[in-house]
Amino acid sequence: MSPGNAQQDTAEDQPTGPRPLAPLPCDVEVVFPELIGTARDVTLLYPRAGQPEPGDSSIGGPLLWPADEPWPTCAEPDHYKPLDPPVRPEPVAMVPVVQLYARDVPGLVFPAGTDLLQILWCPLVHEDDQYTASPRLHWRNAALTAADAIAGKPPRPHTADEDYLPRPCTVSPTPAVEYPNWDLPEGLSKLLDQRFDALKKEKGYDYFEVATTQQSKVGGYPGWTQPPDWPDCAGCGTRMEHLLSVTATEPGMGRWLPLNDWASGQDETATPCWMAEADPVALDAFGHDMALGDLGGMYFFVCRSCPDTPYTHRYDC
Repeated sequence: MSPGNAQQDTAEDQPTGPRPLAPLPCDVEVVFPELIGTARDVTLLYPRAGQPEPGDSSIGGPLLWPADEPWPTCAEPDHYKPLDPPVRPEPVAMVPVVQLYARDVPGLVFPAGTDLLQILWCPLVHEDDQYTASPRLHWRNAALTAADAIAGKPPRPHTADEDYLPRPCTVSPTPAVEYPNWDLPEGLSKLLDQRFDALKKEKGYDYFEVATTQQSKVGGYPGWTQPPDWPDCAGCGTRMEHLLSVTATEPGMGRWLPLNDWASGQDETATPCWMAEADPVALDAFGHDMALGDLGGMYFFVCRSCPDTPYTHRYDC
């Protein structure tokens, strides 16, 4: 099927398996041998508006939730209330943000006895929590959870900041390899700046466009929009591992745009991958539709050395 024909599919028909990607236009470690050892495996999620079910991996979709566990709410006194009425005093229901099954994301390491990751958050800005939504993370055993799962839709918050309400999206976990962007050591970044510019002038593409990602993903490097702010574990003091990023931006053009999202008439054998553009109709289905402040992102981190796999998060915009 050509990229153009693929655009006739509806959002619900979008593939949920790995997406076909254009190859790197160069061997990064040959052109920039200083980057040897910095490559990281990453799973790109490619959220697309759809109708996921509790048994599916998703962003913003329904969660497989145990019937004997109350739905989480937030009653923190520091969260900002939207100005639109009604503003009521009762706790605010948290909203589903991420659900990932181990079968769909082989590169994601799950704690022993679990194979399901769920993230929810309070959809209000919290003054004492980086001025963003306040998240909660769960690792579960899918079979045990499904045996006594609650039926029906989760409660909706009675008030919310629209920037933190995701629309339901299917995901297409796609393995790839990426190199550091903001996480380039300062000295190395300065050393390579001129050569990055030379590559752009000579080849027409930029290192950051074809070798780094800023989109929702598992593993790899956080999708920072500002200088990195890696957390240390409160328990053991070691730097925590990047678990996943939920970002407001998803590629609508360039090398990271899947081949089956290319606009009609573009030929992957002739069009340079860094110039590809998405079909405008398909573009409407891209992403979870959250601005996250101002095209920012939420980055989740875990410590695998401490018991219970403690987690934390960072936010920038």
